[in-house]
Amino acid sequence: QVQLVESGGGLVQAGETLRLSCAASGSILSINTMGWYRQAPGKKRELVASITSGGSTNYAQSVEGRFTISRDNAKNTVYLQMNNLKPEDTAVYYCNAAVLRKLVGVNNYWGQGTQVTVSS
Repeated sequence: QVQLVESGGGLVQAGETLRLSCAASGSILSINTMGWYRQAPGKKRELVASITSGGSTNYAQSVEGRFTISRDNAKNTVYLQMNNLKPEDTAVYYCNAAVLRKLVGVNNYWGQGTQVTVSS
């Protein structure tokens, strides 16, 4: 099995900073793309940012220039540095990882989610 455990969410004021972390553990051979998604109340889950095992990144237009995704392959961990947060960033943030497991192949796994609330 594979577990993704997120941390770092919380309540902040507009303009402040948060850093999310997501650590993957379990029977992992390697991890391909890792990403952060978010879901606000009444809205669909959307991609915030993703990063490949080689370090190529992709961002939603709404967070470009404010958020930075990074990863530590040795620790199977992905980070999301969120600067200049806005009230519209309020959502539950989910970690996602495409994990290669022995005899199983590549499957997508999700974390349990961490709440980010930005007050104006």
